[in-house]
Amino acid sequence: TLSTKSECSMTVRTRVAPSPTGDPHLGTAYMALFNRAFAKKFGGQFVLRIEDTDQARSTVESEQVIFDALRWMGLEWDEGPDIEGSSGPYRQSERLEHYAKHAAELVEYGHAFHCFCSTERLAELRRAQQSAGETPRYDGLCLGLDEADKVRRLENGDAHVIRLRVPDNGECTFEDGLRGIITIPWQQVDMQVLVKSDGFPTYHLAVVVDDHMMDITHVLRGEEWISSVPKHVLLYQHFGWEMPSHYHLPLLRNPDQTKMSKRRNPTSINYYRRCGYLPETLLNYLALMGWSMPDQSEMFSFDEMVEAFDIDRMSAGAPVFDIEKLNWLNGQYIRDMSATAFMDRVAEWAVNRERFQELVPLVQERTERFIDLLPQVDYLLGERAEITQANFEHKELDDGDCIRILDHALRTLERTRSWERDDLFDELKSLAEAMDVKFRDFLFPLFVAISGRDVSLPLFDSLAFLGSDLSQSRIRTAIDVLGGVSKKERRRLELEFKDLDR
Repeated sequence: TLSTKSECSMTVRTRVAPSPTGDPHLGTAYMALFNRAFAKKFGGQFVLRIEDTDQARSTVESEQVIFDALRWMGLEWDEGPDIEGSSGPYRQSERLEHYAKHAAELVEYGHAFHCFCSTERLAELRRAQQSAGETPRYDGLCLGLDEADKVRRLENGDAHVIRLRVPDNGECTFEDGLRGIITIPWQQVDMQVLVKSDGFPTYHLAVVVDDHMMDITHVLRGEEWISSVPKHVLLYQHFGWEMPSHYHLPLLRNPDQTKMSKRRNPTSINYYRRCGYLPETLLNYLALMGWSMPDQSEMFSFDEMVEAFDIDRMSAGAPVFDIEKLNWLNGQYIRDMSATAFMDRVAEWAVNRERFQELVPLVQERTERFIDLLPQVDYLLGERAEITQANFEHKELDDGDCIRILDHALRTLERTRSWERDDLFDELKSLAEAMDVKFRDFLFPLFVAISGRDVSLPLFDSLAFLGSDLSQSRIRTAIDVLGGVSKKERRRLELEFKDLDR
Protein backbone atom coordinates (compact mmCIF):
# COMPACT_ATOMS: atom_id res chain seq x y z
CA THR A 1 0.00 0.00 0.00
CA LEU A 2 1.29 3.45 -0.98
CA SER A 3 0.59 6.20 1.52
CA THR A 4 0.80 9.95 0.99
CA LYS A 5 3.96 11.56 2.33
CA SER A 6 3.94 14.57 4.62
CA GLU A 7 4.83 17.70 2.68
CA CYS A 8 6.41 19.23 5.78
CA SER A 9 9.08 16.64 6.48
CA MET A 10 11.12 16.88 3.28
CA THR A 11 12.26 19.10 0.46
CA VAL A 12 9.36 18.90 -1.99
CA ARG A 13 10.41 18.16 -5.56
CA THR A 14 7.99 17.86 -8.45
CA ARG A 15 8.50 17.50 -12.18
CA VAL A 16 6.92 17.63 -15.60
CA ALA A 17 8.23 15.33 -18.31
CA PRO A 18 7.01 16.14 -21.86
CA SER A 19 7.98 14.24 -24.98
CA PRO A 20 9.54 16.38 -27.75
CA THR A 21 7.44 14.83 -30.51
CA GLY A 22 5.26 17.69 -31.73
CA ASP A 23 3.64 20.96 -30.78
CA PRO A 24 3.70 21.72 -27.02
CA HIS A 25 0.36 20.53 -25.63
CA LEU A 26 -1.96 22.46 -23.32
CA GLY A 27 -2.00 19.34 -21.17
CA THR A 28 1.73 19.75 -20.58
CA ALA A 29 1.19 23.32 -19.36
CA TYR A 30 -1.74 22.15 -17.20
CA MET A 31 0.42 19.54 -15.45
CA ALA A 32 3.42 21.87 -15.24
CA LEU A 33 1.27 24.55 -13.61
CA PHE A 34 0.11 22.37 -10.73
CA ASN A 35 3.49 20.71 -10.23
CA ARG A 36 5.19 24.10 -10.08
CA ALA A 37 2.54 25.61 -7.80
CA PHE A 38 2.77 22.62 -5.44
CA ALA A 39 6.57 22.84 -5.26
CA LYS A 40 6.58 26.60 -4.71
CA LYS A 41 3.93 26.34 -1.99
CA PHE A 42 6.34 24.27 0.10
CA GLY A 43 9.54 26.05 -0.90
CA GLY A 44 10.65 23.16 -3.10
CA GLN A 45 11.97 22.66 -6.62
CA PHE A 46 10.25 22.06 -9.93
CA VAL A 47 12.15 19.92 -12.47
CA LEU A 48 11.79 19.73 -16.26
CA ARG A 49 12.71 16.34 -17.70
CA ILE A 50 12.59 15.49 -21.40
CA GLU A 51 11.23 12.03 -22.27
CA ASP A 52 12.91 11.60 -25.65
CA THR A 53 13.23 7.81 -25.86
CA ASP A 54 10.96 7.67 -28.94
CA GLN A 55 13.82 7.88 -31.42
CA ALA A 56 11.59 8.03 -34.48
CA ARG A 57 9.57 11.06 -33.37
CA SER A 58 11.68 13.05 -30.91
CA THR A 59 13.43 16.14 -32.28
CA VAL A 60 15.68 18.86 -30.94
CA GLU A 61 13.38 21.41 -32.60
CA SER A 62 10.34 20.17 -30.66
CA GLU A 63 12.33 20.28 -27.43
CA GLN A 64 13.19 23.94 -27.99
CA VAL A 65 9.57 24.77 -28.80
CA ILE A 66 8.55 23.21 -25.47
CA PHE A 67 11.11 25.35 -23.64
CA ASP A 68 9.88 28.50 -25.38
CA ALA A 69 6.18 27.76 -24.85
CA LEU A 70 6.49 26.96 -21.14
CA ARG A 71 8.64 30.02 -20.55
CA TRP A 72 6.15 32.20 -22.45
CA MET A 73 3.53 31.04 -19.95
CA GLY A 74 5.82 31.83 -17.02
CA LEU A 75 6.29 28.17 -16.08
CA GLU A 76 10.00 28.36 -15.31
CA TRP A 77 11.82 25.32 -13.93
CA ASP A 78 14.55 25.10 -11.30
CA GLU A 79 16.44 22.23 -12.97
CA GLY A 80 16.34 20.90 -16.50
CA PRO A 81 18.28 20.25 -19.70
CA ASP A 82 19.29 23.91 -19.94
CA ILE A 83 19.59 24.61 -16.20
CA GLU A 84 22.27 22.67 -14.37
CA GLY A 85 21.24 20.73 -11.29
CA SER A 86 22.47 17.89 -9.12
CA SER A 87 20.21 15.24 -10.72
CA GLY A 88 21.14 15.47 -14.40
CA PRO A 89 21.27 14.70 -17.17
CA TYR A 90 17.63 15.63 -17.72
CA ARG A 91 17.11 14.04 -21.14
CA GLN A 92 16.24 10.35 -21.00
CA SER A 93 18.29 9.64 -24.11
CA GLU A 94 21.33 10.64 -22.05
CA ARG A 95 20.42 8.31 -19.17
CA LEU A 96 20.37 4.95 -20.98
CA GLU A 97 23.08 3.42 -18.80
CA HIS A 98 20.89 3.88 -15.73
CA TYR A 99 17.94 2.08 -17.33
CA ALA A 100 20.12 -0.75 -18.65
CA LYS A 101 21.67 -1.30 -15.22
CA HIS A 102 18.33 -1.43 -13.42
CA ALA A 103 16.69 -3.60 -16.08
CA ALA A 104 19.55 -6.11 -15.78
CA GLU A 105 19.06 -6.13 -12.01
CA LEU A 106 15.36 -6.93 -12.42
CA VAL A 107 16.16 -9.81 -14.78
CA GLU A 108 18.88 -11.15 -12.47
CA TYR A 109 16.47 -11.41 -9.54
CA GLY A 110 13.62 -12.85 -11.60
CA HIS A 111 11.41 -9.75 -11.51
CA ALA A 112 11.64 -9.29 -15.28
CA PHE A 113 12.34 -11.59 -18.24
CA HIS A 114 13.44 -11.59 -21.88
CA CYS A 115 10.60 -11.94 -24.40
CA PHE A 116 11.27 -13.00 -28.00
CA CYS A 117 7.65 -13.01 -29.23
CA SER A 118 7.10 -11.52 -32.68
CA THR A 119 4.78 -8.59 -33.28
CA GLU A 120 2.62 -10.93 -35.39
CA ARG A 121 2.15 -13.36 -32.49
CA LEU A 122 1.35 -10.56 -30.08
CA ALA A 123 -1.21 -9.06 -32.48
CA GLU A 124 -2.90 -12.44 -32.91
CA LEU A 125 -2.91 -12.98 -29.13
CA ARG A 126 -4.55 -9.59 -28.62
CA ARG A 127 -7.24 -10.31 -31.24
CA ALA A 128 -8.04 -13.69 -29.65
CA GLN A 129 -8.31 -12.19 -26.16
CA GLN A 130 -10.55 -9.36 -27.36
CA SER A 131 -12.79 -11.85 -29.19
CA ALA A 132 -13.10 -13.84 -25.97
CA GLY A 133 -13.99 -10.70 -24.01
CA GLU A 134 -10.76 -10.87 -22.00
CA THR A 135 -8.48 -8.01 -20.94
CA PRO A 136 -5.65 -7.98 -23.53
CA ARG A 137 -2.37 -8.85 -21.78
CA TYR A 138 0.76 -10.84 -22.45
CA ASP A 139 0.24 -14.56 -21.77
CA GLY A 140 3.66 -15.26 -20.26
CA LEU A 141 4.88 -17.59 -23.01
CA CYS A 142 8.53 -16.59 -22.68
CA LEU A 143 8.47 -17.04 -18.92
CA GLY A 144 8.84 -20.76 -19.58
CA LEU A 145 11.80 -20.53 -21.95
CA ASP A 146 14.60 -23.00 -21.39
CA GLU A 147 17.59 -21.14 -19.92
CA ALA A 148 20.05 -22.58 -22.46
CA ASP A 149 17.72 -21.65 -25.32
CA LYS A 150 17.35 -18.13 -23.96
CA VAL A 151 21.14 -17.68 -23.68
CA ARG A 152 21.62 -19.01 -27.20
CA ARG A 153 19.06 -16.60 -28.64
CA LEU A 154 20.57 -13.66 -26.81
CA GLU A 155 24.04 -14.57 -28.08
CA ASN A 156 22.65 -14.83 -31.62
CA GLY A 157 21.31 -11.30 -31.32
CA ASP A 158 17.65 -12.33 -31.72
CA ALA A 159 15.25 -9.40 -31.37
CA HIS A 160 13.73 -9.25 -27.91
CA VAL A 161 12.29 -7.00 -25.23
CA ILE A 162 12.42 -7.12 -21.44
CA ARG A 163 9.06 -7.51 -19.68
CA LEU A 164 7.97 -7.04 -16.08
CA ARG A 165 6.80 -10.16 -14.26
CA VAL A 166 3.35 -9.54 -12.74
CA PRO A 167 1.58 -11.64 -10.06
CA ASP A 168 -1.08 -14.03 -11.37
CA ASN A 169 -3.53 -13.47 -8.51
CA GLY A 170 -4.45 -10.95 -5.86
CA GLU A 171 -4.67 -7.20 -6.19
CA CYS A 172 -2.65 -4.03 -5.81
CA THR A 173 -3.89 -1.39 -3.37
CA PHE A 174 -2.48 2.14 -3.34
CA GLU A 175 -3.49 5.61 -2.25
CA ASP A 176 -4.06 8.49 -4.65
CA GLY A 177 -3.77 11.94 -3.10
CA LEU A 178 -6.95 13.14 -4.88
CA ARG A 179 -8.99 9.95 -5.11
CA GLY A 180 -8.16 8.01 -1.96
CA ILE A 181 -7.60 4.24 -1.85
CA ILE A 182 -7.65 2.48 -5.24
CA THR A 183 -7.52 -1.29 -5.78
CA ILE A 184 -6.68 -2.93 -9.11
CA PRO A 185 -6.61 -6.75 -9.57
CA TRP A 186 -3.32 -8.10 -10.90
CA GLN A 187 -5.31 -9.94 -13.57
CA GLN A 188 -5.94 -6.54 -15.19
CA VAL A 189 -2.24 -5.61 -15.25
CA ASP A 190 -0.15 -6.50 -18.29
CA MET A 191 3.40 -7.84 -18.19
CA GLN A 192 4.65 -4.48 -19.35
CA VAL A 193 7.56 -4.07 -21.75
CA LEU A 194 10.28 -2.25 -19.78
CA VAL A 195 13.03 -2.19 -22.44
CA LYS A 196 12.20 -2.12 -26.15
CA SER A 197 14.02 -4.10 -28.82
CA ASP A 198 16.10 -1.01 -29.66
CA GLY A 199 17.47 -0.96 -26.11
CA PHE A 200 15.54 2.15 -25.11
CA PRO A 201 13.31 2.03 -22.03
CA THR A 202 9.56 2.44 -22.06
CA TYR A 203 7.89 5.09 -19.94
CA HIS A 204 7.26 2.66 -17.08
CA LEU A 205 10.89 1.79 -16.32
CA ALA A 206 12.28 5.23 -17.09
CA VAL A 207 9.76 7.16 -15.00
CA VAL A 208 10.44 5.05 -11.90
CA VAL A 209 14.23 5.16 -12.22
CA ASP A 210 14.27 8.89 -13.01
CA ASP A 211 11.83 9.93 -10.29
CA HIS A 212 13.90 8.04 -7.73
CA MET A 213 17.27 9.28 -8.93
CA MET A 214 16.00 12.86 -9.18
CA ASP A 215 14.53 12.72 -5.64
CA ILE A 216 11.01 13.48 -6.86
CA THR A 217 8.72 13.47 -3.80
CA HIS A 218 5.32 14.20 -5.37
CA VAL A 219 4.01 13.26 -8.80
CA LEU A 220 1.03 15.18 -10.20
CA ARG A 221 0.13 13.66 -13.56
CA GLY A 222 -2.88 12.81 -15.74
CA GLU A 223 -5.54 10.33 -14.71
CA GLU A 224 -4.77 8.13 -17.72
CA TRP A 225 -1.81 6.79 -15.72
CA ILE A 226 -3.89 5.40 -12.84
CA SER A 227 -4.03 1.93 -14.41
CA SER A 228 -0.22 1.92 -14.64
CA VAL A 229 0.39 2.55 -10.94
CA PRO A 230 0.48 -1.20 -10.02
CA LYS A 231 3.40 -1.70 -12.42
CA HIS A 232 5.22 1.19 -10.81
CA VAL A 233 4.42 -0.10 -7.32
CA LEU A 234 6.07 -3.41 -8.28
CA LEU A 235 9.18 -1.66 -9.57
CA TYR A 236 9.55 0.47 -6.44
CA GLN A 237 9.16 -2.64 -4.30
CA HIS A 238 11.69 -4.64 -6.34
CA PHE A 239 14.28 -1.86 -6.11
CA GLY A 240 13.57 -1.25 -2.43
CA TRP A 241 12.78 2.43 -3.00
CA GLU A 242 10.15 4.63 -1.36
CA MET A 243 7.49 5.63 -3.86
CA PRO A 244 6.60 9.33 -4.29
CA SER A 245 3.09 10.49 -3.40
CA HIS A 246 0.89 10.40 -6.48
CA TYR A 247 -1.98 12.68 -7.47
CA HIS A 248 -3.80 11.88 -10.72
CA LEU A 249 -5.35 15.02 -12.16
CA PRO A 250 -8.45 14.89 -14.36
CA LEU A 251 -7.85 15.33 -18.07
CA LEU A 252 -9.06 18.40 -19.94
CA ARG A 253 -12.34 17.68 -21.73
CA ASN A 254 -14.32 18.98 -24.68
CA PRO A 255 -17.83 20.32 -23.91
CA ASP A 256 -19.24 16.87 -24.81
CA GLN A 257 -16.95 15.32 -22.13
CA THR A 258 -14.67 13.61 -24.65
CA LYS A 259 -10.93 13.89 -24.03
CA MET A 260 -9.55 17.13 -25.42
CA SER A 261 -7.71 16.36 -28.65
CA LYS A 262 -6.39 18.35 -31.57
CA ARG A 263 -9.08 16.95 -33.89
CA ARG A 264 -11.79 18.58 -31.76
CA ASN A 265 -10.07 21.61 -30.24
CA PRO A 266 -6.74 23.37 -30.73
CA THR A 267 -4.41 21.82 -28.15
CA SER A 268 -1.09 23.50 -28.93
CA ILE A 269 0.10 26.21 -26.54
CA ASN A 270 1.45 28.09 -29.55
CA TYR A 271 -1.99 28.18 -31.17
CA TYR A 272 -3.23 30.30 -28.29
CA ARG A 273 -0.06 32.37 -28.29
CA ARG A 274 -0.40 33.15 -31.99
CA CYS A 275 -4.12 33.92 -31.63
CA GLY A 276 -3.35 36.67 -29.12
CA TYR A 277 -4.30 35.12 -25.82
CA LEU A 278 -2.30 36.48 -22.90
CA PRO A 279 -0.06 34.00 -21.09
CA GLU A 280 -1.43 35.10 -17.71
CA THR A 281 -4.97 34.43 -18.97
CA LEU A 282 -4.11 30.96 -20.18
CA LEU A 283 -2.35 30.13 -16.91
CA ASN A 284 -5.28 31.49 -14.89
CA TYR A 285 -7.80 29.49 -16.95
CA LEU A 286 -5.84 26.23 -16.68
CA ALA A 287 -5.72 26.72 -12.91
CA LEU A 288 -9.52 26.98 -12.88
CA MET A 289 -9.72 23.66 -14.70
CA GLY A 290 -8.56 21.74 -11.64
CA TRP A 291 -8.66 24.04 -8.64
CA SER A 292 -10.48 26.97 -7.10
CA MET A 293 -9.51 29.91 -4.92
CA PRO A 294 -10.90 29.89 -1.36
CA ASP A 295 -12.94 33.03 -2.17
CA GLN A 296 -14.07 31.58 -5.54
CA SER A 297 -12.48 34.49 -7.43
CA GLU A 298 -11.90 33.73 -11.11
CA MET A 299 -9.03 36.11 -11.82
CA PHE A 300 -5.76 35.63 -9.99
CA SER A 301 -2.01 35.59 -10.64
CA PHE A 302 0.29 32.60 -10.24
CA ASP A 303 1.74 34.11 -7.06
CA GLU A 304 -1.76 34.53 -5.64
CA MET A 305 -2.49 30.92 -6.57
CA VAL A 306 0.64 29.70 -4.77
CA GLU A 307 -0.17 31.70 -1.65
CA ALA A 308 -3.67 30.18 -1.44
CA PHE A 309 -2.77 26.76 -2.84
CA ASP A 310 -4.19 23.74 -1.04
CA ILE A 311 -4.08 20.35 -2.73
CA ASP A 312 -7.36 19.46 -1.03
CA ARG A 313 -9.10 22.12 -3.13
CA MET A 314 -8.23 20.26 -6.31
CA SER A 315 -11.10 18.54 -8.07
CA ALA A 316 -11.12 15.03 -9.50
CA GLY A 317 -14.04 15.90 -11.78
CA ALA A 318 -13.72 16.22 -15.56
CA PRO A 319 -12.93 19.89 -16.38
CA VAL A 320 -14.47 21.26 -19.58
CA PHE A 321 -12.18 23.48 -21.65
CA ASP A 322 -14.60 26.11 -22.91
CA ILE A 323 -13.16 28.44 -25.55
CA GLU A 324 -15.92 31.00 -24.97
CA LYS A 325 -15.09 31.18 -21.26
CA LEU A 326 -11.40 31.56 -22.11
CA ASN A 327 -12.25 34.36 -24.55
CA TRP A 328 -14.27 36.11 -21.84
CA LEU A 329 -11.43 35.81 -19.34
CA ASN A 330 -8.88 37.08 -21.87
CA GLY A 331 -11.13 40.07 -22.50
CA GLN A 332 -11.24 40.81 -18.78
CA TYR A 333 -7.44 40.84 -18.62
CA ILE A 334 -7.20 43.05 -21.71
CA ARG A 335 -9.70 45.57 -20.37
CA ASP A 336 -7.84 45.72 -17.05
CA MET A 337 -4.69 46.99 -18.81
CA SER A 338 -3.65 50.60 -19.08
CA ALA A 339 -3.66 52.03 -22.60
CA THR A 340 0.14 51.97 -22.63
CA ALA A 341 0.32 48.34 -21.53
CA PHE A 342 -2.30 47.42 -24.13
CA MET A 343 -0.29 49.04 -26.93
CA ASP A 344 2.89 47.37 -25.76
CA ARG A 345 1.27 43.93 -25.67
CA VAL A 346 -0.30 44.35 -29.13
CA ALA A 347 3.05 45.43 -30.54
CA GLU A 348 4.78 42.49 -28.90
CA TRP A 349 2.20 40.09 -30.34
CA ALA A 350 1.72 41.25 -33.91
CA VAL A 351 4.02 43.93 -35.19
CA ASN A 352 7.29 43.45 -33.39
CA ARG A 353 10.25 43.93 -35.70
CA GLU A 354 11.33 40.29 -35.70
CA ARG A 355 7.90 39.00 -36.72
CA PHE A 356 7.31 41.77 -39.26
CA GLN A 357 10.66 40.93 -40.83
CA GLU A 358 9.24 37.52 -41.80
CA LEU A 359 6.50 39.28 -43.79
CA VAL A 360 8.68 41.76 -45.66
CA PRO A 361 9.83 39.37 -48.43
CA LEU A 362 6.19 38.44 -49.07
CA VAL A 363 4.67 41.90 -49.25
CA GLN A 364 7.31 44.45 -50.23
CA GLU A 365 7.30 43.54 -53.92
CA ARG A 366 3.47 43.49 -53.94
CA THR A 367 2.95 46.87 -52.23
CA GLU A 368 2.55 50.25 -53.95
CA ARG A 369 1.01 52.12 -51.00
CA PHE A 370 1.17 51.29 -47.33
CA ILE A 371 -2.61 51.15 -47.37
CA ASP A 372 -2.25 48.08 -49.61
CA LEU A 373 -0.40 46.23 -46.88
CA LEU A 374 -3.11 45.12 -44.46
CA PRO A 375 -5.48 43.57 -47.03
CA GLN A 376 -2.61 41.32 -48.14
CA VAL A 377 -1.78 40.02 -44.67
CA ASP A 378 -5.10 40.15 -42.81
CA TYR A 379 -5.39 36.35 -42.72
CA LEU A 380 -1.82 36.07 -41.36
CA LEU A 381 -2.18 38.62 -38.56
CA GLY A 382 -5.87 38.02 -37.84
CA GLU A 383 -8.53 35.37 -38.19
CA ARG A 384 -9.07 33.79 -41.57
CA ALA A 385 -12.22 35.03 -43.27
CA GLU A 386 -15.22 32.79 -42.63
CA ILE A 387 -15.46 30.06 -45.25
CA THR A 388 -18.37 27.98 -46.50
CA GLN A 389 -18.75 24.94 -48.69
CA ALA A 390 -19.18 27.27 -51.67
CA ASN A 391 -15.59 28.49 -51.29
CA PHE A 392 -14.39 25.02 -52.32
CA GLU A 393 -16.25 24.85 -55.63
CA HIS A 394 -13.77 23.85 -58.31
CA LYS A 395 -14.11 22.63 -61.87
CA GLU A 396 -11.84 19.61 -61.30
CA LEU A 397 -12.55 18.75 -57.65
CA ASP A 398 -15.71 17.84 -55.78
CA ASP A 399 -16.15 18.07 -52.00
CA GLY A 400 -14.92 14.51 -51.53
CA ASP A 401 -11.74 15.28 -53.45
CA CYS A 402 -11.15 18.39 -51.34
CA ILE A 403 -11.64 16.45 -48.10
CA ARG A 404 -9.26 13.76 -49.31
CA ILE A 405 -6.58 16.34 -50.18
CA LEU A 406 -7.01 18.23 -46.91
CA ASP A 407 -7.00 15.04 -44.85
CA HIS A 408 -3.84 13.67 -46.47
CA ALA A 409 -2.13 17.08 -46.34
CA LEU A 410 -2.97 17.33 -42.64
CA ARG A 411 -1.56 13.86 -41.94
CA THR A 412 1.59 14.82 -43.82
CA LEU A 413 1.99 18.12 -41.98
CA GLU A 414 1.43 16.45 -38.60
CA ARG A 415 4.52 14.34 -39.13
CA THR A 416 6.62 17.02 -40.82
CA ARG A 417 9.66 17.74 -38.66
CA SER A 418 10.93 20.93 -40.30
CA TRP A 419 8.39 23.74 -40.64
CA GLU A 420 10.36 25.65 -43.27
CA ARG A 421 8.99 26.86 -46.58
CA ASP A 422 11.08 24.65 -48.87
CA ASP A 423 10.59 21.54 -46.72
CA LEU A 424 6.83 22.09 -46.67
CA PHE A 425 6.85 22.49 -50.45
CA ASP A 426 8.79 19.25 -50.92
CA GLU A 427 6.49 17.29 -48.58
CA LEU A 428 3.25 18.44 -50.18
CA LYS A 429 4.57 18.22 -53.76
CA SER A 430 5.52 14.61 -53.06
CA LEU A 431 2.06 13.97 -51.61
CA ALA A 432 0.31 15.44 -54.67
CA GLU A 433 2.35 13.18 -56.94
CA ALA A 434 1.56 10.13 -54.82
CA MET A 435 -2.15 11.01 -54.93
CA ASP A 436 -1.92 11.54 -58.73
CA VAL A 437 -3.45 15.03 -58.45
CA LYS A 438 -2.22 17.97 -60.52
CA PHE A 439 -0.29 20.26 -58.18
CA ARG A 440 -2.36 23.34 -59.10
CA ASP A 441 -5.57 21.47 -58.29
CA PHE A 442 -4.02 19.97 -55.14
CA LEU A 443 -3.14 23.44 -53.81
CA PHE A 444 -6.62 24.92 -54.31
CA PRO A 445 -8.37 23.58 -51.17
CA LEU A 446 -5.25 24.34 -49.13
CA PHE A 447 -5.26 27.99 -50.30
CA VAL A 448 -8.89 28.27 -49.19
CA ALA A 449 -8.32 26.47 -45.88
CA ILE A 450 -5.33 28.62 -44.93
CA SER A 451 -6.31 32.05 -46.26
CA GLY A 452 -10.08 31.90 -46.81
CA ARG A 453 -9.43 32.90 -50.41
CA ASP A 454 -8.72 31.21 -53.72
CA VAL A 455 -5.90 33.73 -54.33
CA SER A 456 -3.49 34.83 -51.62
CA LEU A 457 0.15 35.34 -50.80
CA PRO A 458 2.26 32.25 -51.63
CA LEU A 459 0.85 29.26 -49.76
CA PHE A 460 4.10 27.80 -48.45
CA ASP A 461 5.33 31.15 -47.16
CA SER A 462 1.95 31.57 -45.46
CA LEU A 463 2.22 28.13 -43.83
CA ALA A 464 5.72 28.90 -42.59
CA PHE A 465 4.62 32.25 -41.14
CA LEU A 466 1.50 30.93 -39.42
CA GLY A 467 3.30 27.97 -37.89
CA SER A 468 2.23 24.35 -37.58
CA ASP A 469 -0.42 24.85 -34.91
CA LEU A 470 -2.48 27.54 -36.65
CA SER A 471 -2.03 25.98 -40.09
CA GLN A 472 -3.22 22.56 -38.97
CA SER A 473 -6.12 24.04 -37.03
CA ARG A 474 -7.34 25.87 -40.14
CA ILE A 475 -7.15 22.72 -42.23
CA ARG A 476 -9.17 20.80 -39.62
CA THR A 477 -11.89 23.45 -39.53
CA ALA A 478 -11.97 23.47 -43.35
CA ILE A 479 -12.66 19.73 -43.33
CA ASP A 480 -15.54 20.39 -40.93
CA VAL A 481 -16.91 23.09 -43.26
CA LEU A 482 -17.00 20.48 -46.00
CA GLY A 483 -19.11 18.20 -43.83
CA GLY A 484 -16.41 16.53 -41.79
CA VAL A 485 -15.64 12.82 -41.78
CA SER A 486 -17.17 9.97 -39.80
CA LYS A 487 -15.06 7.51 -37.80
CA LYS A 488 -15.49 4.97 -40.59
CA GLU A 489 -14.44 7.48 -43.24
CA ARG A 490 -11.49 8.65 -41.15
CA ARG A 491 -10.30 5.06 -40.88
CA ARG A 492 -10.67 4.61 -44.65
CA LEU A 493 -8.67 7.78 -45.32
CA GLU A 494 -6.02 6.67 -42.82
CA LEU A 495 -5.56 3.34 -44.61
CA GLU A 496 -5.52 5.07 -48.00
CA PHE A 497 -2.85 7.47 -46.78
CA LYS A 498 -0.70 4.61 -45.48
CA ASP A 499 -0.97 2.84 -48.85
CA LEU A 500 0.33 5.81 -50.85
CA ASP A 501 3.63 4.98 -52.52
CA ARG A 502 5.91 7.70 -51.09
